[in-house]
Amino acid sequence: MAYALQQLINGISLGMIYGLIAVGYTMVYGIIGMINFAHGDVFMVGAFLALISILALGAGGIAAGPAALLLVLLLTVAFTALYGWTVERLAYRPLRGSFRLAPLISAIGMSIVLQNYVQIAQGARVKPLEPLVPGGITLLTEAGFAAQLSYMQMLIVAVTLGVLAVFTWLVTRTPLGRAMRACEQDRRMASLLGIDTDRTISLTFVIGAGLAAVAGMMYLLRYGVIDFYIGFLAGVKAFTAAVLGGIGSLPGAVLGGLLIGLIETFWSAYFSVQYKDVAAFSILVLTLVFLPTGLLGRAEVEKV
Repeated sequence: MAYALQQLINGISLGMIYGLIAVGYTMVYGIIGMINFAHGDVFMVGAFLALISILALGAGGIAAGPAALLLVLLLTVAFTALYGWTVERLAYRPLRGSFRLAPLISAIGMSIVLQNYVQIAQGARVKPLEPLVPGGITLLTEAGFAAQLSYMQMLIVAVTLGVLAVFTWLVTRTPLGRAMRACEQDRRMASLLGIDTDRTISLTFVIGAGLAAVAGMMYLLRYGVIDFYIGFLAGVKAFTAAVLGGIGSLPGAVLGGLLIGLIETFWSAYFSVQYKDVAAFSILVLTLVFLPTGLLGRAEVEKV
């Protein structure tokens, strides 16, 4: 029981990270109908920017604490948002009127560019970070095994829920959110009604990159090691989560992220850890075959 409880806790914390990344996928798809395959690498860039910020503050004599971590989070989100804006301007906006495959190929190219850029700038070796949020509480002890809820896992859940609450308010209660929903329904009509669609799409990429930056920082603090390749696997798993929850559905993206995190964690705990990625990606295949719209998605009605 204690072992299963521990895996449940680990799966939820990992699923929250996947959910944050998946929201970025589903936002872009909802507005322009394209998958941003560079989004996983934006998450990777966010993790590296968080590491650089932490090391810079440490070199400046600022001790790690709540205020320092908040400053790191703000810096990481701000600089990663610039990368998201750049991806939209370089890989999507020039090809927006082209055939549908062109932006997809461009996004894959941008993904390769970001990977190689970080590899050259930071090196190919893994970058470790000592734990900055140590400790936790013991929930259950059984047969010599203690199920623990670490303070870092609490922080991941609290930050993720807080960020998602602010994002939900932004989408449902603000003029920008109304513009985003209008572009999702009919971008041409929204433009005719005076909505700056280019600005709305750019801000969508910026917000999605900000969410990926939060996920990147949480991943760094939780696991303490990153490299230039983490964006590929995390991005594909987050895309799987978005499809599982229903591509275009924001609650579905979070739900899909939680499910993928739980599946990966429990598979690693009770079966071979070498096949945990196979288990996660098998869910993508099964979802596309048997439930193409996902758990919370809705079938698109094509206008004729």
